[in-house]
Amino acid sequence: MKPVDDLKIGCTASGATHWDTQIPDITEKVRMIKEAGVFDFIDRCPPDEEFRALLKASERHNLPVLSSGWFYTLGRDDILFERNIHKARLLGAEVHNVQVMMQHADGHGVSNAEVADFYAYAYEVGMRNDVAPCFEVHVNMWSEHFGRIAQVAALVEQRGLPFCMTLDHSHVIFKMDNPKEQLVQDMKADIDAGRLVLDPSVPGNVSRQWIDANWVRLAHARAAVPANPVNTWARHPDGNFGRGIQYPFVQPPTDSYVSEWDAARLDPWKHVMRDLLAHHATHDDSPLRHISCEFIVGVDYGAGHRYSTFDNNVACARWLHEEWAAARTASGLPEAAKA
Repeated sequence: MKPVDDLKIGCTASGATHWDTQIPDITEKVRMIKEAGVFDFIDRCPPDEEFRALLKASERHNLPVLSSGWFYTLGRDDILFERNIHKARLLGAEVHNVQVMMQHADGHGVSNAEVADFYAYAYEVGMRNDVAPCFEVHVNMWSEHFGRIAQVAALVEQRGLPFCMTLDHSHVIFKMDNPKEQLVQDMKADIDAGRLVLDPSVPGNVSRQWIDANWVRLAHARAAVPANPVNTWARHPDGNFGRGIQYPFVQPPTDSYVSEWDAARLDPWKHVMRDLLAHHATHDDSPLRHISCEFIVGVDYGAGHRYSTFDNNVACARWLHEEWAAARTASGLPEAAKA
């Protein structure tokens, strides 16, 4: 029987800030996450100059670093990956979120075969250090065409390796009812042809496919809504507005968010998370062990806004604990012991 305490809810270090106008140092972030009382761990891959401070703060506040992550360009970043896995092992992390950029170092778009090759390399390095690499579904990455994930997973499994992914379904949800965003990597053609379904209420949707395939080893929890409002309160260096991949989990104060807020619009995002938790509660072989709350202040997310990203992470964590308790009850698992 699955132990009731096998699922940990954490917060990314980038989520431990209220606004982009004042970013705490890592020592303060660890304190904030611990004292919130709803998180089991912090998710962080520290730069070298921050490593000792993170380790010290983690030990002082008894808040483990169970997850880390970084982004990688194929043809350039193998050594960087190995360094980050080494850091993760020293910090005690059990998983490493892997974002593989859409373009190779020489400029060509990475192929599925190249991603699968890098996965095999990453898996060998990671598991040798007891840190499981999890390839993320994410914008600006190879996986922004969501149909490619199953294709790469098939190539990986043909090698006799398990495929482990990070589910951040905010990237799926914000593309619903969003034709412009669906054009990236020509994904709209597959959506229009019915080969790819984004709506989690429709059987065969892509998020449910990943969950049912037992690929989700790590999840990031940051809410988004269909046709999520573009972040016109922040721009990238090239002048483009933020893409809009974050929606407040709780009602924001007046004039603190770029658009009117409607709680009902969160239903598709919550639907996927409930599917994931129900799967985990009813499958003893589910690889899921960590969910990192990740409301953040990046340009594509909450930059320029005046609602607290950290308060949203706390509210999301409380909801996740409630939903996990409900999923356990529905599946017949015993209740977790009270702290």
